[in-house]
Amino acid sequence: MTATASRQDPPDALAQEFVAFAVDSGVLRFGEFKTKAGRLSPYFFNAGLFDDGLKLGRLAQFYAQRLLASGLAFDMIFGPAYKGITLAAAVSVELARLGHNKPFAYNRKEAKDHGEGGTLVGAKVQGRVLIIDDVISAGTSVRESIAMIQAAGATPCGVTIALDRHEKAAENGQDLPWSAVQYVRDQLKLPVVAIAGLSDLLQYLNTTSSTAVAAHAAAVHAYRDRYGV
Repeated sequence: MTATASRQDPPDALAQEFVAFAVDSGVLRFGEFKTKAGRLSPYFFNAGLFDDGLKLGRLAQFYAQRLLASGLAFDMIFGPAYKGITLAAAVSVELARLGHNKPFAYNRKEAKDHGEGGTLVGAKVQGRVLIIDDVISAGTSVRESIAMIQAAGATPCGVTIALDRHEKAAENGQDLPWSAVQYVRDQLKLPVVAIAGLSDLLQYLNTTSSTAVAAHAAAVHAYRDRYGV
């Protein structure tokens, strides 16, 4: 998609608000960053920097609004360790505030051999289970979550993330013709609900009043032209 086409797309108000919030919070940064795939990306999204009550609460609002608007039906939330733990708790609180009380659970990295034991913590994993994370980089965390949910006798029903990079996945140093999100949707057969995507980021860069931020638009466009799906 060209920059002109991106500007012509109708803006997603919630996504635009989220991107602005992520930039203002220092969570979405611009420069030169090396990704897990070994690529040099002109932007970096680090959800670990939603690191105080105000920012985490606002993030939970974005997740909850997007989930409720999506119409995706789920009975509980599962947060894979580690980032998913905080996200599951925060979004569960926000959904309850909006009148949609949902239990949540998460996993430990190592099984506990005393007390309640096991690897799962929180509510009993049952019914339709929504997996929550910040991004999907390779689908590994999703596959592991699916296995734990199914082992508990429940049904994974979808994944929700903050940012969809719309970027080709990589394996053994080779680019694949699909993104990690497409892999989850097409191969794992789970719907993915994202607060925002790369097209929303580009739209923000094309319309922001900040000349310092807008200066990164060309680099992000070039990155998408090379690695986008």
